[in-house]
Formats: sequence, C-alpha cells, structure tokens
Amino acid sequence: MSFVDKLNQIDNTGELSPRLRQFRRLLEPASRGSLENMAHQAAALTRQHFGRTMRMFAPIYVSNECVNNCSYCGFSRDNPILRTTLTVEEVVKEAQHLTKEGFRHILLVAGEHPKFVSDGYLEACIEAIRAHVPGISIEVGPMEQPEYRRMVEAGCEGLVVYQETYDREAYREYHTAGPKKDFDWRLDCPERGYNGGFRRIGIGILLGLTDWREDALRLAAHLDYLYKTAWKAGFTISLPRLRPAAGGFQPRHIVGDEEFLQIMLAFRICFPRVGIVLSTRESPQLRDSLFPLGITMISAGSHTEPGGYTGSGSEDVHLTIRGRRVEVDENNATGCGKSCRNGTTEAAGQFEIADERTPEEIAEKLHQLGLEPVWKDWDSAILNGPTLIP
Repeated sequence: MSFVDKLNQIDNTGELSPRLRQFRRLLEPASRGSLENMAHQAAALTRQHFGRTMRMFAPIYVSNECVNNCSYCGFSRDNPILRTTLTVEEVVKEAQHLTKEGFRHILLVAGEHPKFVSDGYLEACIEAIRAHVPGISIEVGPMEQPEYRRMVEAGCEGLVVYQETYDREAYREYHTAGPKKDFDWRLDCPERGYNGGFRRIGIGILLGLTDWREDALRLAAHLDYLYKTAWKAGFTISLPRLRPAAGGFQPRHIVGDEEFLQIMLAFRICFPRVGIVLSTRESPQLRDSLFPLGITMISAGSHTEPGGYTGSGSEDVHLTIRGRRVEVDENNATGCGKSCRNGTTEAAGQFEIADERTPEEIAEKLHQLGLEPVWKDWDSAILNGPTLIP
C-alpha cells in the first residue's frame, strides 16, 4: 500500500489512527488559554528532543523556468516574467556567497522544466558545491527513483517536496497544465525519494489554498505513514502561507497568525521528533515569537530569484513564451511586470520575502532568545568510518 491508497482510504472512510484523532482534536477551535497551554507543552517537547539548537539553511534558486500552470505561483508558465537558469559556475558563485555568511546547508530550488533543468544539470550543480557545502537538499520537479539515486550519489542528502494541498478537487483547480497536474504522481514522490536513498525528506502544505484543518490533518496522516514505512529517514514539515507573487493570486482561505500557531503546536505535540521549518515568508515579529515554541529549522537572508545573492544570471534574462525563448525588447516588455518596464535585468522571484533581515541579524536574535544557531550538522566524513589517531 502506498500513501495514495492510504489517503483514499481516509477520504472514503474517515478512519484515523489514535495519533491522528489527537491531532484533529488539537485543531479544534481553541481559547487563548488552551493555546498557551499547547505552547508550553510544545516548547518543553522541543527542548527535550532538540535542545536549544536551530538549524540554519538558505535556498539557491537555480532556475525560474517552468512548464506548469499553478495559479498561485510566481513561476507559473503563463506569467510573463523575466526568467533565467544559472550555469553551474554561477550556482557555485551563489554557494560561495552563502558559505561566507556561514551557511553549510543549502537547498537547491528550481521550477519544473525538463529543457532547462535536465541532462545531468542538477547532479553537476551538486557535485560542484559539495566540497564546500556538506548539507545539500533539492526542491525540484518530481523524479523517478533511479534519478533520485543519481542525486544521492552526486552528494545530495535531502529531498523537499510539498503536495501544496491534499484536497484533490482543489488541487485539480489550481494546477491546470503541466506534469504537476498528476496528483498521485506527486503524492508518491517522498516514497520514491526514500527508496532512492535520501536520508532527509521534507513535506508540507501551502496554507491558503483550501480548508486549513483538513489539509493539516492529511499532512499529518502523510507524516504518520512515512514514519512507519520510511523509518530510516528523518523528516521535516513546512507550513508556508501564501505570499504576493506574479499573477496576483489571492488566498481563498485566510490563515491567521493564531491558526498558524495552532497548526505548528499540534504538529509538535503529536510528532515530537519531527523537524518543523519556518521560512522567510513570515514577518520578523512572528518568526521571533515562534522560534522558541517548536521551530527547529529556519531560512535566513533568503532570495527567491535565480542569482539573487550575487546578481548571477542577469546577462541571460529573457521571456519564455510557449516553450520558446524570447528576448526582451520594447515591444514585449509592456506586460511582463515592473522589472521589464524599468529595464532591469533581474529574474523574477517566486514570491515576496517578508523577513529581510540578514543571517547575522537573525543569528543574533536567536542568541538573545537563548537559542543556538547551527550552521552545520552533517559531514560526509561521518560515513567514511573512524579515523585512527596514532
């Protein structure tokens, strides 16, 4: 049985495990006092299982080309945005910038476009930066198991793939073209990644697309299933809320700060060992308040456009129309956003960042909160066996 079968079973029968029934109870409307009690419990569980550490990472967007039409995403193929794909050398330049800031865990992110991100490109990027970056993960279009195996062999340790929403009808409405339309193919992706050798797997939902309680419950069911079937891996969950992006999509199901907090606390209480990721989509004030309550992994100083840290790729920006590269000129710049009209050469980002503080500023805030930023928690030398000291 795959999780596709398990999700169908839950949708058809409503049958839940004891842990999932507890999770559902924790998502019921709660008073301020109940949330405070949950927060104290979540903070204690986090200290028990993770100490006072906070794992730091940064994304590198290597390409914003995409063949999918996803109505909420800035990279959606029909958005007339400036696009580019970094060369391997430019990816190295971005990685070197981040390592100088202290990062030793990098997430490589790309839109889904086989013409631009294929033929060994990702493996080459991984191999080129792994000498300087001991922790490399990818968040790219779903692949077959043998392809994931090649990523692992190249030096990648983590796979991130968000289902976006577990509501089939909503998923069908939001994803109108491209391979991402296949709900089941994407849903099975974490299992293919695990069988391909990844030892860290991240799953999540995009809050604002549908009813948050139902989506959070099915994300919890997915995590519960993976704990039982992919038990050699470590897992993280992420709960990003929609942010402004090209295309102007507006969330149909607003998730407020207290609701966002409640979801996070419910995951920590029911899954005390899962890593919980908090991105720069959230405001500095909210992030600071959530750091001590259950978050274990954060991004900092992030850019969501290719070449955002160093300006790499700016000489190759273009439009992509019906799969064809089109150079930007005064005749086609009218509809492609502020950057085109102003004549800039910056590729478009996936969404707007809310927390624009530098990594140094965020690390200082963590210290003020009594937390310890961890820039590196893995090295391939661990797998090489003990070193004998004469």
